Formats: sequence, C-alpha cells, structure tokens
Amino acid sequence: MSFTRIILVGSCIIFSIFCSCEDTHSKKTKEHIVKNEKNVSTKETNQQKSGLTSETKENIKNSKVLAEEPFKLTNENMNDFLLDYGKKNPETLVRIKTKFGNIDIQLYKESPIHRANFIYLVKQKYFDETFFYRVAKGFVIQGGNSDRKQMAQKRHDIGDYTLPQEPIKGLTHNRGSVALSKQWVDNPSNRSTPYEFFIVIAKQGAHHLNGEHTIFGKVVKGMKVADKISNVPVDGSEWPKENIFIKAEVIR
Repeated sequence: MSFTRIILVGSCIIFSIFCSCEDTHSKKTKEHIVKNEKNVSTKETNQQKSGLTSETKENIKNSKVLAEEPFKLTNENMNDFLLDYGKKNPETLVRIKTKFGNIDIQLYKESPIHRANFIYLVKQKYFDETFFYRVAKGFVIQGGNSDRKQMAQKRHDIGDYTLPQEPIKGLTHNRGSVALSKQWVDNPSNRSTPYEFFIVIAKQGAHHLNGEHTIFGKVVKGMKVADKISNVPVDGSEWPKENIFIKAEVIR
C-alpha cells in the first residue's frame, strides 16, 4: 500500500470517527432539549392544575365562611323572619326582673312583628345586658339600653334594623301601656327602634304620643314596681344615678 493511500484511508477513518462523535453528541443534545421541553411543559401543566385547584379550594373555603356567618336582622329580612319566628314562638307573657321586683307584660297578638321581635330579643338574652336607663318622672320609664361595652356588641350581633308601625285600632297610651321607642330624626313613617321599650307611668296616660309609637303590650302585674322605678334619683339627662339592671324571661 502506497504512503498516499495509507494517508487517504487514515483520513477517512478519522473523519468517520469525528462524524460519529458529532452525531452522538447532537442526538444527546437534542434529546436533552426535548426532555427539558417536556419537563417545562409538564411543570407548567402541573402548576396550572395546582393553581386551579388552589383557586377552587379558596372559593369553596370562602363559600363555607359566608355560609357560616352568623345571621343578622336587617330591614330587608326582618319582616319575613319575624313573622315566621312569631308562628313558631307564640308566647305572649314576658317578665322583667329588677332589684325592685318583677313587671309582667302581656304582649298583643295584633302587633305580630313587634310581639315576635320582643320575644326574640328576650330569648336572645339581649335585655340581660340592659338597664332602665331613662326615668321621666310622672311620665314614662324606658329600658333596653345601657352604657356597657357588651351592649354595642350585642346589638351588632343581632342586627341593625327597625320595625314598621303596627297600630292597633282604638289602643292609646294609657297608664301601663308598653311601646317601642323610635328615632325622631329622618323617620317620617315612625318606624320603631327594636331594642328600647317604655312603660307609661302617667295616671292620665300619655295620649300626645298616640300615633307616634306602636303599643305592643301592657303591664298586667307589677305597676307598683314600675312606680318605684319612676321615683329613683336621676341626673340631668333622666338617667338613674344607680343602674337599674334588667333580666327578662318568657313566661308563656
């Protein structure tokens, strides 16, 4: 074999080896790129699935939180709620307990929303956080509020609402009548505040209030107790100088 042929054969062998190495490297590189692309694609898909799952779980969680939020009365739901509550809770006699004695109040069925509201608040133990906070001598005593921090929280928990008037024909503010108070500003329809009630003490009644408030009950026992409360010392705002705590319970 001539020297030239030897060189030619050797060159071919070297070239073949080089091409083989290059192809192998190229294939490995391409495979690596493909694998990376698959990994990235799989990772992105998993992230999308994971993100969707997280979002769904968050929505479900939020739905559960909303579903578990405590019920509160509003002007929008109070009518239906109280009428239904009244059917399930037909009681009409409530006892107000004080350090001076008890006052029994008979509630009128003819004012169904006001009656149901009062029964509801008694059963929610609302009045157990309140006082007879206003004593207008010879006129009325008013209960259902206090200056305690628990009061604001209790009202917040029950709801922010008012009640429509429920006048009972022929009923006037006689001595012993029980009515709900009202807001005097921006209240053209005389809607009742649900939380604060008053008892007429005046022997001649308080007939100038007729048409202004809904009378929803009357004192059937304990007017002497109401009279005692009406004679306690008060400050300049008619607030008793010593708190007159209330406890309320449904009798029947």
